[in-house]
Formats: sequence, C-alpha cells, structure tokens
Amino acid sequence: MSTINYSEKIPNNVNLGEDRTLQRALEGWQPNFINWWDDVGPEGSTNHEVYLRTAVSVDPNGWAQFGHVKMRDYRWGIFLNPGDTNREIHFGDHKGEKAWQDVPGEHRANLRRIIVTQGDTEPASVEQQRHLGLTAPSMYDLRNLFQINVEEGRHLWAMVYLLHKHFGRDGREEAEALLQRTSGDVDNPRILGAFNEKTPDWLAFFMFTYFTDRDGKFQLAALAESAFDPLARTTKFMLTEEAHHMFVGESGISRVLSRTAQVMNDLKTDDPARVRAAGAIDLPTIQRYLNFHYSVTIDLFGADQSSNAATFYSSGLKGRYEEGKRGDDHILKGQTYKVLEVVNGQLQEKEVPMLNALNEVLRDDFIKDSMAGVGRWNKVLEKAGIPTRLAVPHKAFNRQIGALAGIKMSPDGRVVSEAEWTARKAEWLPTPEDFAFVASLMGRVVEPGKFAGWIAPPVMGINRQPVDFEYVRFG
Repeated sequence: MSTINYSEKIPNNVNLGEDRTLQRALEGWQPNFINWWDDVGPEGSTNHEVYLRTAVSVDPNGWAQFGHVKMRDYRWGIFLNPGDTNREIHFGDHKGEKAWQDVPGEHRANLRRIIVTQGDTEPASVEQQRHLGLTAPSMYDLRNLFQINVEEGRHLWAMVYLLHKHFGRDGREEAEALLQRTSGDVDNPRILGAFNEKTPDWLAFFMFTYFTDRDGKFQLAALAESAFDPLARTTKFMLTEEAHHMFVGESGISRVLSRTAQVMNDLKTDDPARVRAAGAIDLPTIQRYLNFHYSVTIDLFGADQSSNAATFYSSGLKGRYEEGKRGDDHILKGQTYKVLEVVNGQLQEKEVPMLNALNEVLRDDFIKDSMAGVGRWNKVLEKAGIPTRLAVPHKAFNRQIGALAGIKMSPDGRVVSEAEWTARKAEWLPTPEDFAFVASLMGRVVEPGKFAGWIAPPVMGINRQPVDFEYVRFG
C-alpha cells in the first residue's frame, strides 16, 4: 500500500521532505491557497465540521477514511499513483521508448500549457459553486457539495506540485496565476469558457457535476496516458476522486426526476405550470438545463480539427481515452475520422486526418458516455410510468467553438433560420423565467433527514451511514 505521510505540513507520497527547496516553495504557496479558499471558497462554512473523506493512501482497495473535519483544516496534499520504472510510452512518435521522468526541453511549453489549463478548472468550479451551500436542499447534499469542493482544491494542489517541481520560475509564476484568475471575472477570467458560467442553483450544479465533471474524467483519462510519467501518475489518482463528483450529478438529477414524476402522478398531469405550482421542477425545464450544460461542456473539447491535438498526441503528451484498449497502431498517421461541417446550409460529414481530429474523437467518447447516463435518468421516468424522455441535443446545437460555432441548429439536428432560432430559443435553452422559478425553490434545508420538496431523498447515505446522519455539524 502506498501510504501518505500526514506528519508533513503538506501531506504527500512523493518524498517531499527530501527536496527542501521544493518543499519551501510549496509551503510558501500554501498560505496563498488558504487565503484564496477564505476569499472565494464555500461561503459561510468556516466553522462547519463536515463528514469528509480524506485520502490516506493510493491503494484502490482502501484509499480513504471518513470523519468530521473543518474544511479549512482539510489535509490537501500531493498524491501520485505508484510508479513503474519499466513503463514505456505506448502511443505517438516515441512509442516503445521509456516514459519520461523529467520534462523534455522541446515539449516544455506544451506540457506547461496542458497542466495550467487543467489546473485552472479546479479552483474555477469551487468559485462557481461558492454560494450553493446557502441554498442546499438537504444536509446530505450540502456534505456532497463540500466534498467536491475540497477535492477540487486538492486537484489544484496536484497540478501546482507539477508546475513547481518541473517548470522552475515559469511554473512558480503559473502557480501564482492559478489563484489570481477568478471565474466570471471581466478582467481576469478563467481560461475555459464553461468555467466562467454561473452555477446559480442546485439543478445547474447537478448538471455541471454530471456533464462538466465528466469532461474532466475524459481529459484526465487522456492525460493519464501521457509519456510524462509524473503527469500520468497524478491524473490517475485524480480520477479516483472524480468518480464521486459525477455520482453526485447523476444521482442528483435522478432524485429530481423521481420527485417530479411523483408530483405528476399525484396530480395526474404533465402540465408544466401545475407541476411548478406544486413545488417540483417540470420536465421541459430539466430538458432545457440539460441542453445548455451539455452544449457548453462539449465545447470544452476544443475545435473539431486541431493541429495542437495532433502535436500533443504525436509527441506523447496526451493520449486518447482508454488508449491501451484500442486496436490500431497508436501512431495514427494515414488514418482518418469523420467530422461535421456545414455546406450550403446543411450538415454533412467529411473525412479528415485522425491526428487532427483527436478532439472530436474524445468528444464522441464523452457523448457516448453521457448518453448512457441520460438513459439511466429515463429509466426513472419509465419506472414511474411517465412517457416523456430526456435526450441530449444534437452535437451541433448551441456550439460556440470550432466549425460548428454559431450555426443555428435545433436540438433534434435541423439547421434552422435565424427567425426560427429566435422564436424557439426559449423552448430549447433556459430562460430568465426558468432561472427565477428554480431559484424560488432554493430554500435551505439542513435538518438531518429532511429534504426540499423538489428533490427525493437518496436511496442510501454516505459510507454506509444512514440518510439522516449528521453529515454537517454547524459551528
């Protein structure tokens, strides 16, 4: 078992104490991190004791322990999966060579860019979720929010360690900048668009953790293939924690649907106005939230054709999702992939070099995975006898990046006129009225075992605790 040293000021399993210069640098960054947490972390939570899981090892069979902790005292740290001295690069132009323990000079700028971009998303989501604790639908949900927040903070630490250890002064400056940008800031925003969007309510939070944290899963899985071994080992452990974030999103929406279906059956109606009047979230509103979060998230994969994606792959910096399970040559020269383009107002497919289409490959893997979860949501409706089904919109719907940016596309995949888009946009994307209605439901419920009227209780509690366990102790 690869245990984590909790006697250190910064818990770690990377022998940080053997590199005093690095240790001092990270201990110098630590107070800035705590200041950032105090300034823009979960609002009003300083004195709460939260039933959190803390990583105590990187052994998959017993890696976490649970207990009540003040979040400000949470032991953020640096945890890498165990290394393999014989690990080889298994894709790209360096296939078959030994994995790198240090950054090759020619790949320094690209690796730094990859690490900074990933690192920037971690504090961004904490900032986006800052106010949600004030409107939690239950103590159980409040605890889940806080667990996600501290783990996003730890993922920031993971990226900052790589920057400090492997990128010298440039890395230290980038680590400082990660705490200086702020989600939604007009002058100094976060790097990626989805991480500057507001997360105004818990329906948005569940959609974000289902879709946008799933983007994180696919990006981290691609980086876990990297020829740069410290990055691969770091992201593999991050994936262990990321799974809970997606669970919160998927189970959260399932519980919203369960409650909505119960109200529809009780009232014997599918009229959105009557469902809303009964204090539940109507299915058309849930679909519009889904359309928005899905379309914003698939933009995170970047342009459908990208020379940077080709460079990252051929250089061995970033692989594909589950690279080792693919049956091709893992070099991809001469191979092609279909992408969409618009010709004379109509969508059509065209073949392009696969190396240039790797963003699209990852996006399509994400879409397949996302649709499976939406299918599980539909099972909730089916079991309740509700005929409506949720669906992910067409890949070209509401896109802002790449060849499909700005195309007026209906969710079911029709290119529409500007006039039709304008007339029907309120059917397809959340409106100010939707946000106002959902906000009106967001009263805080934090008595153990009690839940807001718009969401069903979970089937079971955290870590085999009862649903009415005291997950948060308010100081």
